[in-house]
Amino acid sequence: MASKPNPTNDEKPRNPETSQIFISSETLQAVLSHHTLIQHFHTSLPAVSSAIQAPIRPNYAVSPISSLILMPSWSSSPSLPYMGVKLVTSFPQNSTVNLPGIHANFVLFSSTTGQPLASMDGTLLTLYRTASVSGLASKILARNDSKTLVMIGAGALAPHLIKGHLAANPSLQKVIIWNRTMKKARELAENLRNCGEHDGIRFESNESLEEIVELGDIISCATNSEVPLVKGEKLKAGAHLDLVGSFTHTMRECDDEAIRRARVYVDNEAALVEAGELVGAMERGVIEKEEILGNLVELIKGEKGGRRNSEEITLFKSVGSAVVDLLAAQLVYETRI
Repeated sequence: MASKPNPTNDEKPRNPETSQIFISSETLQAVLSHHTLIQHFHTSLPAVSSAIQAPIRPNYAVSPISSLILMPSWSSSPSLPYMGVKLVTSFPQNSTVNLPGIHANFVLFSSTTGQPLASMDGTLLTLYRTASVSGLASKILARNDSKTLVMIGAGALAPHLIKGHLAANPSLQKVIIWNRTMKKARELAENLRNCGEHDGIRFESNESLEEIVELGDIISCATNSEVPLVKGEKLKAGAHLDLVGSFTHTMRECDDEAIRRARVYVDNEAALVEAGELVGAMERGVIEKEEILGNLVELIKGEKGGRRNSEEITLFKSVGSAVVDLLAAQLVYETRI
């Protein structure tokens, strides 16, 4: 009889009480889906978010343009007995050597004993949790008859955002992709067409940004643009705008008119001090802080109202948080063991 192949490092049986495991990107993708993570956030965020501490992330400059970022979090809830820290490096110059500019690792600990439980690919974990937060927000805020998703940007996050919105909005029928380098948009559309995961969905690319913004029932943006890409005057009645890319004061994915026309929501309070669209709009008097209508947890709980009719424009701005990192890592770890 042929001997069984040796299991990979993260496939070996282990006692989770005594041994730390490594969860590779392959295993993470095998145990995680945008649909299950959206459901997990929808159920868990209202229950445990108040029990999770997530201090402001320290950002250390390791060179004039490169940095090391730490994102710690810990829970006091018995249903979430974990601590975690995501270690992120930002090296924008990596594009010159054909490497991603962002790399991350996530380490999970027991909040009862302090034991390390697992380490996992933090870059992929971030892609899944970011897209699933956007998907959950569009599930709540977008029209339930939305047909067309417009994806602005074709980087690493774009396919995850597309899958997150598709998982959350079963009425979607078409995805149109735009990118500054249209070759990347065409390649992403082709890859999604050929992956066999999205029966009945049409995937297209289009060079005219203004044209496709007018078509979007849901418009998702994941770019580093410092020039507004989405013009508010082009948004159709009832559109939902999902802004993911900006995380500094100089970045802007939409103009002031989009902010002015929309009912605005955020993933968490950090967006009010980090996101260029909102910080700039508040500085220019376009919107007051009190006019930001709620965060994701408040929307899930129903403490803040979302869309009131089919004509309103809604806008959701996310900058990410260690809270959803911890919940995503929990789902991966507990599914894996």
